Amino acid sequence: MDHRQERVQIETERHRIEGSLTLARDGYRSRVSDVLNASERDFLTLTEVTVEPLDGGPVELHPYLTLARRHIVFAIAASASDTPEG
Repeated sequence: MDHRQERVQIETERHRIEGSLTLARDGYRSRVSDVLNASERDFLTLTEVTVEPLDGGPVELHPYLTLARRHIVFAIAASASDTPEG
């Protein structure tokens, strides 16, 4: 199966996390929402990750991070956060 990487920004109650999520190139599981809503999957794996505490503090860089879906408050495409509508 062909895969692609999509940059996503995820916020938990305590952190803002940005990283690359591996998705199918097309079809089943090719959208971020497909992965987030997959009930059989309890964790998301991200690569090339930055973790920023919401209350301030140093930004951490990690090559790999696994995040429990239950901690996600919201998720957006990282490129969407760079271009506000208006």
